[in-house]
Amino acid sequence: MPELPIRKTFSQVEEVRQAAGATDTGGPLRKVAVCAVCTNPLAGQGYVADLSPLIEPSGKIGSFLGAEAARLLGEPVESYGKGGLAGTAGEQEHVNAALTSVFGDAFRQAIGGGTAWITSATKVCAPGAVVDVPLAFKDEIWVRSHYDAMEVRIPDAPLPEEIVIIAAVANRGRINARVGGLSVDEARAGGSS
Repeated sequence: MPELPIRKTFSQVEEVRQAAGATDTGGPLRKVAVCAVCTNPLAGQGYVADLSPLIEPSGKIGSFLGAEAARLLGEPVESYGKGGLAGTAGEQEHVNAALTSVFGDAFRQAIGGGTAWITSATKVCAPGAVVDVPLAFKDEIWVRSHYDAMEVRIPDAPLPEEIVIIAAVANRGRINARVGGLSVDEARAGGSS
């Protein structure tokens, strides 16, 4: 299986203790993003129909990023998301190819499971651009309390011939979430609100 050479990894951890000056009984909201800055084998080639050089090796990266994100989170994963950046010699479809179900299935397994669709955001950009990686409850997309995002920025990436592959996790939903909808307990019990 081909590999995507990794130039560097980049991780960030955010811990939110209050929102709007208040907190709830769920404890701090901890979010982690782990990024792999990889060489894009299709950069500079224009339109290429076969994206398998990005899809096939993405499982190994999904396993690595998921395991590292779970380790840095330090507690059970409740939410997840994925994202990516393509350098200017590539295209958005390149980083999307690295985030298909090959990546997603490996990411899920590395964090201890999950059954819901994994939200994502991607774009083409210059080094230092910001991407908001969306988060949602890992077992049921309709749990509104877990709709969130994590802002990610790597100062020196992606270079034109690179892609950045991002895995993000969180330990809970938003602090003081109160917009209704399906609760985590209802989702786990297989019910609805």
